[in-house]
Amino acid sequence: MTRLSQFTLRNFLILAHDALATTFALLASFYLRFEGNLLTDRLPHLLRILPWFVLFSIVVSYFSNLTTAKWRFTSLPDAVNILRVAAVLTLALVVLDYVYFFTGAASLSPVFLGRVTIILFFFLEVFALSALRLGYRYFRYSRTRLHARSDNAAPALLVGRTADAEVVLRGIENGAIKRLWPVGVLSPSVADRGQMIRNIPVVGGVDDIEAVIRDFESRQRPIKRVVMTPSAFEPDAHPESLLMRAKRLGLMVSRLPSLEGGDAPRLTNVAVEDLLLRPSQKIDYARLETLVKGKSVIVTGGGGSIGAEICDRVATFGAARLLVVENSEPALYAVTEALSARDSGPEIEGRIADIRDRERITRLMSEFKPDIVFHAAALKHVPILERDWSEGVKTNIFGSVNVADAARAAGASAMVMISTDKAIEPVSMLGLTKRFAEMYCQALDHDLMTEAKGRSHMRLISVRFGNVLASNGSVVPKFKAQIEAGGPITVTHPDMVRYFMTIREACDLVITAATHAVTPARPDVSVYVLNMGQPVKIVDLAERMIRLSGLQPGVDIEIVFSGIRAGERLNEILFASQEPTLEIGVAGVMAAKPNQPPMSTLRKWLAALEDAIERDDRVTIRAVLQDAVPEFGSNAA
Repeated sequence: MTRLSQFTLRNFLILAHDALATTFALLASFYLRFEGNLLTDRLPHLLRILPWFVLFSIVVSYFSNLTTAKWRFTSLPDAVNILRVAAVLTLALVVLDYVYFFTGAASLSPVFLGRVTIILFFFLEVFALSALRLGYRYFRYSRTRLHARSDNAAPALLVGRTADAEVVLRGIENGAIKRLWPVGVLSPSVADRGQMIRNIPVVGGVDDIEAVIRDFESRQRPIKRVVMTPSAFEPDAHPESLLMRAKRLGLMVSRLPSLEGGDAPRLTNVAVEDLLLRPSQKIDYARLETLVKGKSVIVTGGGGSIGAEICDRVATFGAARLLVVENSEPALYAVTEALSARDSGPEIEGRIADIRDRERITRLMSEFKPDIVFHAAALKHVPILERDWSEGVKTNIFGSVNVADAARAAGASAMVMISTDKAIEPVSMLGLTKRFAEMYCQALDHDLMTEAKGRSHMRLISVRFGNVLASNGSVVPKFKAQIEAGGPITVTHPDMVRYFMTIREACDLVITAATHAVTPARPDVSVYVLNMGQPVKIVDLAERMIRLSGLQPGVDIEIVFSGIRAGERLNEILFASQEPTLEIGVAGVMAAKPNQPPMSTLRKWLAALEDAIERDDRVTIRAVLQDAVPEFGSNAA
């Protein structure tokens, strides 16, 4: 749609206002500058050019975006546009004055307008265009602040640098954040102390929270809430200490999520995950949007933690159509309802299907014809798969083969399989089955590249990463439940360490890896590894969660070591010892070049596995998998 076709009554009213403002400015500058005969002689000429000049001013205002800017959010960019319009119109009057002079309108000698009139017009035009806009902006600002203070708003302290605090204050002023009224800011930056931000004072540093709370209580203005902005979670701000002290003071603590990625400001509860993170990788959201925007996307396992987040990110980045494939009816219902509740987004379709059902998956993809397939469906619980080997093989191997083959047959340009760091020198059936699936995708990708002879072809890639915080079955929700039940917390081993990252960051980096794969720069790379930062010791995590709940480890909540479970190892690794690594120039993503058996060999192994599963022959299953992945450890029983 063109800009003109999108014009509303409000836009035309703004045009009328700007036309009247220009008329007022020109007439007023004339009446202020001239009087008597000077005014009488010039007035007919002025009235003759006035309609044309006003029409010209409307065109200038339109192309300067004055007519489409909402007055409620009038700000510095609008002021610049007003100055631009006034300058262009003033320049037009200068040109007009010269035209009158050189065309010999002697009766108006020496000039028609004159410098004083033109200067007066500039200032009057700026005033006329600004006055009502600023007045309306101030009216809405005052009314919103009044409502924010009166609608049961909780007095609150903002914690973080002033740049982050301003985002919260703007959110309150425009109504995006409700029932909250900041009375002060605690900033970790010494340079912010004693400053004002949108009329809210910076009352101290983060370590001053107790003194500030007591001071407000003494003035009969008790603070009920603390809001932590992203900068409050930086190491210098000591977020864990702040959260513990706030809880001891009985304050409700909220957080403002990351300000990147276009998310509207909103407050959420502070979770322990917020305190476990290394600085997140900077994501190039424009790059992700370029990959996804306008595309048809399928997500298998879309009802799981990773799959649901990928669905959300795909919708955010502008996919045209999204098919969610899920084997669990409740999970499918939940994710499709959440996606459909968005204000805008792709056309959503949810289908119940098991990736083990080759015909069903092939038919679904053939009907939907996806551009991109994200394959997140898998069985992932290590101890369960150690008990039920064949189920892991059916889902993680044959299910992945079905998805890859169906995506190729449907003409997809890319398939992205979610893998795991447990696939590196695997010691569990989860890692082993995922590594086999990686090899199949590698082999198929290689064959397609060979067939294409360097031309564009479908990409099949795998992306490995470790644990994601707050996902289904992860340790953090388990520890939370154990603390709420009064303990004890069960940790498998005192030296157990794991990598952690947020679901949002993991999924954004998965899509980032896909953007690299579909470019012609490195068509030989098909296995990607996310940079997980530093590993976290699980017992330290348990102790931290206990303290953040206001309790003492070993006193209020016991920690019990239950022993390493089948298929687990103390330290996860990101690259195999014999696996070359590659820097691909993408922040947060690396590439690996693991062993790549040919497709003919893989098909022999698949046939042997299929026969062994039908006979429930665990010995043969293990032998085939160990032949396929020689680095498979001896700890998988």
